[in-house]
Amino acid sequence: MDRGPRLWHLRAVLLRCIEACVYSSLWLAAAAAALTAAAGQALAACAEPRCMWIAACGTLVVYNVDRLRDMTRDRVTAPERTAFVEAWRSGLVALSALAALVAGVLALGLDTRAALLLAPILALGLLHRRLKHAAYLKSMYVTGAWLAVVVGLPWSTAPQASQPGWVLACVGSAILANAIASNLRDAEAGAARIGATRALAIARSVAVLGIATALLAPPEARGLAALPGAMLVVLLRFRPTERYGLFQVDGALLVGALLALVL
Repeated sequence: MDRGPRLWHLRAVLLRCIEACVYSSLWLAAAAAALTAAAGQALAACAEPRCMWIAACGTLVVYNVDRLRDMTRDRVTAPERTAFVEAWRSGLVALSALAALVAGVLALGLDTRAALLLAPILALGLLHRRLKHAAYLKSMYVTGAWLAVVVGLPWSTAPQASQPGWVLACVGSAILANAIASNLRDAEAGAARIGATRALAIARSVAVLGIATALLAPPEARGLAALPGAMLVVLLRFRPTERYGLFQVDGALLVGALLALVL
């Protein structure tokens, strides 16, 4: 007779766990690791686990530092996430410090090419708080930074990597579409609100172009069509709300990458 309340309680606990993953940036960190694995597989390079850990830990550091330093503005654009950050501030500081330590130790084993690739990305990430108010610039540099990590890392650690141009185009289309859509709900990127309908149409077009590019790519990279494909699905039902952006739009990167690994 108490099955209904138990299921409701289980559902509530599961939702809280998902919220904690999303608001602590673990959601994005998992997406970064999955994207690195998918890109490495498409490059026929088989990304090292070290690269995936560096991508995940670096994402945790950059995004949590931004959340912790910019809570005043984030209270307007992401009130639920900001409330979580305030409540768990000490835990997020500790998580970020641990992630920075792990990423730093793992980066010591990288060759010079990979190290030179990561250094400017870290600097750019820490400057994100000052740069993110320019909507169109934000979309481009965020896309570039993600590509440098999730494609650049496996590429730089595997000399035998193939078709990097196709992989960059396929993965980049999903990340760019994500960045454009993320701007649509951010008051901090106010320029995007001027032409919200047009910006959403551009994001969808970028995703469609990414699917077409993947289908024309060499066999090893065709599975990457799942990345822009997953992004297109959420963009077709897009809602300019905090939860839709953080859960569905960002989640599409993780789901798409996992599908690409399977395909």
